[in-house]
Amino acid sequence: MLAVVWWWNPYNLLPRKSYTAADFGITALQSGVDFNANGLDDAADLLLGARKDAERHPKYDGRYFPGGFPPEELGVCSDVIWRAFREAGYDLRAMVNADIAAAPAAYPGVETPDPAIDFRRVCNLRVFFDRYACSCTLEPAQIADWQPGDLVVFGADEHIGVISDKRNAKGIPYVIHNAGQPVREEDYFRRTAFAVTGHYRFSSHRLPRELLLRWRNDS
Repeated sequence: MLAVVWWWNPYNLLPRKSYTAADFGITALQSGVDFNANGLDDAADLLLGARKDAERHPKYDGRYFPGGFPPEELGVCSDVIWRAFREAGYDLRAMVNADIAAAPAAYPGVETPDPAIDFRRVCNLRVFFDRYACSCTLEPAQIADWQPGDLVVFGADEHIGVISDKRNAKGIPYVIHNAGQPVREEDYFRRTAFAVTGHYRFSSHRLPRELLLRWRNDS
């Protein structure tokens, strides 16, 4: 029995109560933008898009797709991000590729641009968010500074996820991510060995007009 508990607990498979920002007196922030005009703030859409991906539970598969986008049933951590942005009406692939084309020197991880894969590399997403998102605290214990829809990078660009609106008993937020783990929206800060090396809050107010690229069904 102890062996079973030992295996289940690190992967957050044992049920536990989750909390919200309101339980800790934290006000949920909004971006002030509803890019796709669906009645939801962009931050809410980013959260919703990431959660939809978590609920689909795509198989972890990082192979190269010539068309750029993997099918919905496959993906890696970075695919959670563009799918979250898609929910808010943004074509993150087009946005990242346009910025690489306009400022190649800003992207040291890109030797030869490849529009089919560059937007799926965490190192390039970090550069894009460093340039156009608000950088926030790297300390999970500063619970008021973590908001639903925020983006978080771990380690030396090893992993990326989206901050949930659920929190643990200490107020530390859950992370929605894909590392092939059983539970995709989980108390990840509790178990990860990676340091938090990036924490971003996206707002299209910070984007130049030429990078405000809308998701199209034929993307």
